[in-house]
Amino acid sequence: MYIEQAFKGRFQIWRYILGTIIIVLGMFVGQLPLVGAIMAKYGVYGMQQFSDEASLMKALDSNLTFFLILLSFAVALLVLLFVVKVLHKQTITSLTTSRKKIDWRRFWFSFSVIAVLNIVMVLVDCFIINPENYEFHFQLKPFLILTVIAIVMIPLQTSFEEYLFRGYLMQGIGANMRYKWVPLVITSVVFGGLHYSNPEVSQMGDLVMVTYIGTGFMLGIMTLMDEGLELSLGFHSANNLVASLLVTADWTAFNTESIFKDVSKPVAGWDVWIGVLVIYPLILIIYAKRYQWNNWRNKLFGRVEKPVVSNTISEDIS
Repeated sequence: MYIEQAFKGRFQIWRYILGTIIIVLGMFVGQLPLVGAIMAKYGVYGMQQFSDEASLMKALDSNLTFFLILLSFAVALLVLLFVVKVLHKQTITSLTTSRKKIDWRRFWFSFSVIAVLNIVMVLVDCFIINPENYEFHFQLKPFLILTVIAIVMIPLQTSFEEYLFRGYLMQGIGANMRYKWVPLVITSVVFGGLHYSNPEVSQMGDLVMVTYIGTGFMLGIMTLMDEGLELSLGFHSANNLVASLLVTADWTAFNTESIFKDVSKPVAGWDVWIGVLVIYPLILIIYAKRYQWNNWRNKLFGRVEKPVVSNTISEDIS
C-alpha cells in the first residue's frame, strides 16, 4: 500500500513539520537567482514594480525568467529528496511507489495520454471553435531555447509538486492520521490553494480555483488508487510541458515564447465545470480500465495500517 511506505522510514509527525520547513526554505533559496537577476537590472528599489507573477514574468527576457522561476523548483526538489533520505531515512523508491521499483511505463503512458489530449483540445479550439482568440506567436530561435528549457526544467518543477503533495505530505499525514481520506483532502485543498496567487485567478476570478483544487483531488485519487506517483508524475509533466510550448497569454503564470498566443479576455465559466466534472472523471476511468483498479472504498477511505514490527525495529525508527 502506498501510504504505508512511510513506515519503512522514520515517520513521526515532528519530522514532517521540520522537513516541510526545510523544503520551504529551499524554495526561497532557489528564488535568489531570479531576485538577483532582477535587482542587477533594475536595482533594489526597482523590485517594487514587480509585485505579482504577471509583472514578474516580464521583468527579464521571457526565456531567462522562465528558466529562473523553474530553477527554484529544481532546488526545492533536491532539498526534498535530501530531507527524505536524511531526516526520514526513506528511499526515493518507497516515496515514489509501493512497487519494488519505479514503473516508468506507467509514467510514459500517462504522459502520452495527457499530451495528446491537451494538444488536440488546444488545436480544436484554435482552428475550429475560437480561432479569433489566437495569434500565431512562433519565432524559431526563442522557441528552440524555450523547448530546451521546458524539456529539462518542467519535469523537475512538476516532480517537486508531485513528490511534495502526493508523495511526502500524502504519506506523512496519512501515516500519522491513519485515515486515507484525510491526506487526500488536505493535500488537494492546499495544492489548489497555493495557486491562488497565480495571475489566472486575478484575471478569471475565484471560480478558476475549482480547477486547481479539482486537479489536486484527481491526482491524489490517481496516486492512492494506483499505489504510486508514476501516473500523476506523467500527467503533471505533460500538462505543463504542452501548456508552455503550445499556448501563452499575458495573464498566465507561464508567459513563454510558445507557438500560439491567446489574446482573448480570460473568463472562467462552464468550461471549468466541464473539466472537473467530465474530463477528469474520464481520465480516471481510462486509467482505472488500463490498470484494473478495484477496492475504491478502502483505497480512498480506509485506515492506514501500521505494519507489525519487532521491538528492536520499532525502537530504531522511533
